[in-house]
Amino acid sequence: MNDPGGWTNPDQPGGGLPPAPPPRQQHDPVSGFGKPGVIPLRPLRVGEILDGAVATMRRYPGLVFGVSAVVAVISVALNFGADYWLFSGQAEIKAPGAAATQQEQLDYLQQVFKQTFAQLGVALVISVLARTFLSGFMTVVVGKAVLGRPVTLGEAWAELRPRLLGLFGVTVLFTIMVAVGAAVFLIPGVLLYVLFSLAAPALVLEQSKLGQALSRSRLLVWGNWWRVFGILLLTVIAQLIIGSVLQIPFNLQGSITGTDLTTESTGAQLLSGLGSIVAQTVIAPFVAGATALLYIDQRMRREGMDIQLARAAGTR
Repeated sequence: MNDPGGWTNPDQPGGGLPPAPPPRQQHDPVSGFGKPGVIPLRPLRVGEILDGAVATMRRYPGLVFGVSAVVAVISVALNFGADYWLFSGQAEIKAPGAAATQQEQLDYLQQVFKQTFAQLGVALVISVLARTFLSGFMTVVVGKAVLGRPVTLGEAWAELRPRLLGLFGVTVLFTIMVAVGAAVFLIPGVLLYVLFSLAAPALVLEQSKLGQALSRSRLLVWGNWWRVFGILLLTVIAQLIIGSVLQIPFNLQGSITGTDLTTESTGAQLLSGLGSIVAQTVIAPFVAGATALLYIDQRMRREGMDIQLARAAGTR
């Protein structure tokens, strides 16, 4: 673990495992090389990956939830601002009556399509920017949490900052590839999503470039596609459940006060936005943390990374 970020790539000069590692049989198959941080240093079970993501959030609550909340507030505020800027000067789109001509119906559908496309486009750009920063930030934090090391906001930012541009490139390219694959047919989109899902943590922790990060993700996932797919699917399911539960109070409040959250009133939008902020504050770091731990697990399984981590943590 002699590179600046504390991680090595076997394909790079000086990367790979330390010389003459001991046989894997010499460590306890249950505890591995110990548990200096949020996970035991050995190939992980599925539950340990998800528990490790939660443990990381609990170990650094102020750092994780503070940064995540700021990102969520900025994202929601930008979405509100973009909607106001795009549509405040436009007349309300009214559905044509039963006696409307075919041309009037087509004009209405065209207006609805343009407005929806603009909203989705702006929301996608904001989401990509927020996801890029938070996934990179959580990857840095998880890298420290695995070794049981403290980390401050300044330290995490200093390590992430040189990688932000490359990380943004990976996120954009990943999003485009998955979208194109899903548009052609759903299965190619899912295949690409899983195959390149570990590119972001690879870029941040290995301090690699865009192409190298994508290649590393492909190599780590190849041969274990179904396992990675299953863990990512469980993460998505947990994300949906947690998000739904966290937003229940805001939906109930809307019902009690007579506020319909599907309306376009300012009060309904603010209430919905507050629920979104609370949900994103918890969900986003959980998903990013689980993805980073999945990357570490694949490296321990395929490259014996647990030996390097144990030496870095001083447990052997």
